[in-house]
Amino acid sequence: MIDGPDDSKEMRLEASLGYYLSKARNVLAQRMDRAVGPLGLTSSQIGVILLLSCGRAHTPYELSRAMSYDSGSMTRMLDRLEKKGFIARSRSDADRRMVELELTSEGKEAARVLPEIGSAVLDEQLRGFSENDLATLVSLLERFIQNGPAVDE
Repeated sequence: MIDGPDDSKEMRLEASLGYYLSKARNVLAQRMDRAVGPLGLTSSQIGVILLLSCGRAHTPYELSRAMSYDSGSMTRMLDRLEKKGFIARSRSDADRRMVELELTSEGKEAARVLPEIGSAVLDEQLRGFSENDLATLVSLLERFIQNGPAVDE
């Protein structure tokens, strides 16, 4: 069992877990960008569409927390999605200081097709993996994530 990083004085980048996690995320994002490009979206924008679609977020603040984005980055992403016609912002009737978000008809259509696109991208990226391989990968990543700081930290 590993308790922490290797004591070696010189770490080879290619042998670093961080390198592989970052590289895997980038490869998946590039593949997803190509797949959702025809919709006018990027891989980072689909999280907003899906979180709004399933009701897990309704405000920029909720989206920022759910996606681990700072408020400035989230505002810029929402500006782009609003300009493209995927979302609409409105002031809350209950509290005029609050901005509420909703999907437009174009955003709802994107939310309808995104799960199928995402599934196809993952299927392609996991080509050659057995069901057991996938279960192991998911299990190890779950454990890795559970060792992270609590959300409120």
